[in-house]
Amino acid sequence: MRATHLLLILSALVLLSACAKKPSVPTSGEASTAGKKKLRAAMVTDIAGIGDRSFNESAWRGLQRAQKELGAEVRYLESAKLPDYEQNLRLLAQQKYDVVIAVGFAMEDALKKVAPQFPNVIFAIVDGNAPALPNCVSLKFREHEGSFLVGALAGAMTKTGTVGFVGGMEIPLIKKFEAGYRAGVMTTNPKAKVLVGYTGNWTDTAKGKELALSQFERGADIVYHASGQCGLGVIEAAKERGKGHFAIGVDSDQDYIAPGFVLTSMIKSVDNAVFGVCKSVAEGTFQPGTRDLGIKEGGVGLSPMQYTKHLVPKEVLDKIETLRQMIADGKLKVPQSEEELKTFQPPAVP
Repeated sequence: MRATHLLLILSALVLLSACAKKPSVPTSGEASTAGKKKLRAAMVTDIAGIGDRSFNESAWRGLQRAQKELGAEVRYLESAKLPDYEQNLRLLAQQKYDVVIAVGFAMEDALKKVAPQFPNVIFAIVDGNAPALPNCVSLKFREHEGSFLVGALAGAMTKTGTVGFVGGMEIPLIKKFEAGYRAGVMTTNPKAKVLVGYTGNWTDTAKGKELALSQFERGADIVYHASGQCGLGVIEAAKERGKGHFAIGVDSDQDYIAPGFVLTSMIKSVDNAVFGVCKSVAEGTFQPGTRDLGIKEGGVGLSPMQYTKHLVPKEVLDKIETLRQMIADGKLKVPQSEEELKTFQPPAVP
C-alpha cells in the first residue's frame, strides 16, 4: 500500500515538473512583440533619378537610415517618364510595403489615384500636397528660409556686387527659393544686383552650365541654383571659371562635388523627414496631414562649408547666425513670393 502511495506521489511530481518546464503561452501583446514584423519602406524617384546628388538621393539616405536604425527592408524605383509615377506607386503598394514615399510634387495626381485604393499603406509625398486621407502625409519645407541664409552669405561675400540664381521650372515652389535668396542678398548688400535665369526643366545639365556661365560673364561671382540635376552644370561652370567664382548647392550638401568652388549648400533635410515617417510607422505613432519644416525644426539650413569656411570672415558668419536665430525665433519673416518680396523690409543686423 505504501509502495502504491509512493508511486502515485512520484508520478505527480514528474507531472508537475513537466508542467513547470513547459513554456507559457504568451499574451497577445507579448506575441506581437516577439514576432514583430519588419518594416518595409520604399520610394519612387522623380525623373532626375537616384543619382541626382540632390533631393532624390537625400530621400534614399533617409530610407537607408531606416534600414540601419530600424531594421527596415528598403527599396527604390526610378521613374523615367511621368506615366511611371502612378505605375511605380501602385506596384510598391501591391507588394505590400508599409511605407511608400513619393519624391516630388509632380506625383500629386498619381498619389491621389493610388492612395485611396491601398488604405493599409502609408504614403508620404515630398514637396507636394497629399490627399486628405488617414494614410497620407505631406512633407513640406520652408525653402525660402534656407535660401535667405545663403542669399545673405552671397550678399556679404560677393566681390563684384553681382550674384546669380538659376532655377529649374519657373513654378511657385522654385519662386520660393528665388524670393528668399533675393531677400537675403538685399539684407546684407542692398546695392547688390541679382541675375535670374530658369532652365525650364530639372535634368539638362548643359543648360544649367550655360545659364551660370552667362551670369558669370555678366559680372556675377556667386550663383545659387535650385534646379535639380541642372545644378550640376552650375557647379561645373563655377569650377571652370576658376578662382573667385562660386556656386551654391541645394537640397543636399553638394560642397564635395567641386571642393572650394561651392561656397555652401542650402540643405533641405529630406532624409530626416523620410526617416521620421518610417520611425513613426514603426512605432505606431504615425499622424496624417502636413509636416511643415523650416529653420526652427531643423528642416533647412546651411552646409558645414567644409572646404570654404576659412574664406568667410568671422563677422560674416556671426551675422548669418544672428539671422538664422531671428528666423527660428519668429522675429524675421522671410518672403516666399515676388509679391511679398516687394514689401520686404530688411532687418537691421549688428
